[in-house]
Amino acid sequence: MAGILLFGGVASAQNRPLTEDDFYKIITIPSPEGLELEVGGLAILPEGNLAASTRRGDVWMIKNPYMLNNSMPSYKKIAEGLHEALGLNYLKNKLWVTQRGEVTILNDLNGDNITDEYQTFYKWPLSGNYHQYSYGPLEMPDGDMIFTLNLDWIGRGASLSKWRGWMLRMTPDGKMTPWATGLRSPAGFGLNKAGDIFYTENQGDWVGSGRITHLEKGDFAGNPSGLLWSGEEGSPVKLKVSDIPDTGEPLYDVAKRVPGIKPPAVWFPHTLMGISLSDIIESGNDGKFGPFDGQMFVGDQGHSKIMRMYLEKVNGVYQGACFPFREGFSSGILRMKWGIDGSMFVGMTSRGWSSTGKDKFGLQRLAWTGKTPFEIKTIKSMPDGFLLEFTQEVNKETALNPESYELNSFTYKYHHFYGSPIINSMKLKIKAIQVAEDGLSARLVMDSLRLGYIHEFKLEGVQNKANQPLLHNVGYYTLNQISTVAPKLDVVKYAVKEKVAAVDHSQHANMPKTDAKAANSAKRIVVMPAEWNGVVDQTIKIGTKPGLKFDIDKIQVKAGAKIRLQFNNNDDMLHNLLILKPGTVDKVGMAAFELGLEGATKNYVPDLEEVLFHSAILEPETSETIYFTAPSKPGNYTFVCTFPGHYTLMQGTIRVR
Repeated sequence: MAGILLFGGVASAQNRPLTEDDFYKIITIPSPEGLELEVGGLAILPEGNLAASTRRGDVWMIKNPYMLNNSMPSYKKIAEGLHEALGLNYLKNKLWVTQRGEVTILNDLNGDNITDEYQTFYKWPLSGNYHQYSYGPLEMPDGDMIFTLNLDWIGRGASLSKWRGWMLRMTPDGKMTPWATGLRSPAGFGLNKAGDIFYTENQGDWVGSGRITHLEKGDFAGNPSGLLWSGEEGSPVKLKVSDIPDTGEPLYDVAKRVPGIKPPAVWFPHTLMGISLSDIIESGNDGKFGPFDGQMFVGDQGHSKIMRMYLEKVNGVYQGACFPFREGFSSGILRMKWGIDGSMFVGMTSRGWSSTGKDKFGLQRLAWTGKTPFEIKTIKSMPDGFLLEFTQEVNKETALNPESYELNSFTYKYHHFYGSPIINSMKLKIKAIQVAEDGLSARLVMDSLRLGYIHEFKLEGVQNKANQPLLHNVGYYTLNQISTVAPKLDVVKYAVKEKVAAVDHSQHANMPKTDAKAANSAKRIVVMPAEWNGVVDQTIKIGTKPGLKFDIDKIQVKAGAKIRLQFNNNDDMLHNLLILKPGTVDKVGMAAFELGLEGATKNYVPDLEEVLFHSAILEPETSETIYFTAPSKPGNYTFVCTFPGHYTLMQGTIRVR
């Protein structure tokens, strides 16, 4: 909810809290009335024009997308009739489009800027499954191109035609080499300045949470479906489906004993850092986009936002941290591209996938205002902990106070189920803190470092020299290797002073103990109450459908009726169902989001009196039946999914008469 959340400091020119909008402006690029610009791909042409391919199969040329001198952009359709064009690039003086079944070169033969010839560069087989999305091309430094192919969806990921779930590399003359597999829904992939490839992945089967993986030739990134083709000629991957254990252990631990499995470089904790990662692009070194040169920016389709990622290479292995960056885009982000002025074009679509952004599609531009936000700039691995670097000088008193920090570590299960709860969560203790003389960094010595785990940093108490808080006070570091380059810190010299809280036992000795699980179970009854004698007054069936929707939005019941409610999750993502008191959906939805690490274990059900009844979080293609007595007071009660990011769209009404 960018622009209204109080992320920033208290003292500003307008004497108000600073927000993301003070530092990075979202500028909407208007499109002609009636044009449904569901962006699938973006390309910048040398003269600065912007080309956009759409899910509806068109390609548009947009002149003056920067709206210079307050003039409007102009749109011209230059190609049509393509099949879900989800990739676009300007290569070798031509536009290349990746549609569902092939890579197509758009040729303008007579110079009128309209495609006259659709030249097939490369084809791959199709099964007809709706989930067979295709992406690319990305150009490598040597001129080769990279493409990725989405898995089919049949209640689980499947590779129903050859090379689905793979990354493919092609030479300019059309020779294809299978590059890596284990991919589920690889909509985004990009290069860093070293020429290394990184791809984004979304939560799903075999994928506990969103993540970014460094892919080298022959890597297997985790989803076994693509291994169906590992025995084919030219495959650099030697693993077979039978080689992959389905034990629910952390992926990092499995990779230690199964050579060929590639753990992620950076995990993006689900719901805490988006729900469906999309594009990924690296910032340049020209300072046109603020103080984050060399870092990567990652879009999120479901949460309509952009996140930031810092990478480092430790012992030859990539790892790093992700941070919030900018919320508030108008639709689901799918594509991002740097403009010639250093601003970022953002192409969006939500049809069939849904997003927190209310629009069905959109094209916007993100521009730096020239002001530097107070942020955690980087988190780096140290032999005994981490080094946190900041964009502004910190107030040293706050940075030296251990109570300014809250640190945890956790991970996810690696199994065939859709997603994973957070597992093995552990609070971390700070043993020592050293703040640099210039105030731009703080080194933390930890009591525990766990390889393969996500390390959560919350810095609610750290302020800058103007006593302003961080714009975003969280970061998540994935630790694959422990750096041994820097010397260990003198723990005795920089040891933190522990504060022992005094407890007034007289105030607590006679307080009744509460059993949160038991209290919660009273609102989730999955076995018919014995006193009903096997009789219900009304049976209700509610299902889900794509687009963050229930399959029914209005239900009528009688006050005090005995209700059996069967909740069927027919969708390909996680959902729950809560029944709430009238007019309380926003309060409950935000409270569910704020559960943070505890959300999954609590089914994203906050402990509020406004919640009357609820189901568990359900995997795709599963169901649960709950029993409850309808409220005695007539009115319109809301049923809603409170999985983070869903509640604003996924609602219905139970009218009690």
